[in-house]
Formats: sequence, structure tokens, C-alpha cells
Amino acid sequence: MTEYANFRQHLDTVLRTRDVKQVQEFLIAQHQWQPGQPANPEYAMWMMIAGSPTLSDLHPQAREWLVSHGYEAEAKAVLNRGNKQRTKPGRGKSGSGSRPQRRVPFPKGKKRS
Repeated sequence: MTEYANFRQHLDTVLRTRDVKQVQEFLIAQHQWQPGQPANPEYAMWMMIAGSPTLSDLHPQAREWLVSHGYEAEAKAVLNRGNKQRTKPGRGKSGSGSRPQRRVPFPKGKKRS
């Protein structure tokens, strides 16, 4: 496993505890955070949980915490990002890529140059 993969796996294990103090201590020990930063470590923890594909079972709880603390837009942005990645290309609401564009005929009486 790569160094980043090990870090990410350990981070997800610590995030799964949902213990802000443990998350803070781990990230400070890993030189990712400094004492006293970020200003709102609980918010940062829930955003990391929401953004982790391997913690999808905690996403409803993350959404609930974020929304109840005034971060609805952030919750939607992070949690819906994963849904967009799972859709098949050309199957979106706009229909782009689902069928070829229809050619508009050239007006009668006009010559193409």
C-alpha cells in the first residue's frame, strides 16, 4: 500500500469514531493540521466524513449534522458529488449525448456558401 493509501485508511478509521478530539490529534500528529486549526474542527470532521466514499454508511448522519448546523449548501455540494460520478455518461437530465442532434435544414431560396 502506498503512503497516502495508508494515511487515508487510518484517517477513515479515526473519522468513523466521530470523535473530534481523536480526529484532531491524528491530523496534528500527521502534520495535516496545527493546534487550534481549523477554527471549527467538528465542521471539518463532518465534511471529511461526507466526502469519503468509504464512509458512505455515515453520510446520512453527516448530512443531518451539517444541515442542522447551517451548512446545507456544503452538505449538498459534497454529498451529491458522489452521485454525479456514479451516473452513466449521456444519461443526465439534459439528454446530452443520448441521441445525435437533428440538423436544421437550410432556408429555402438561400444558397450555401
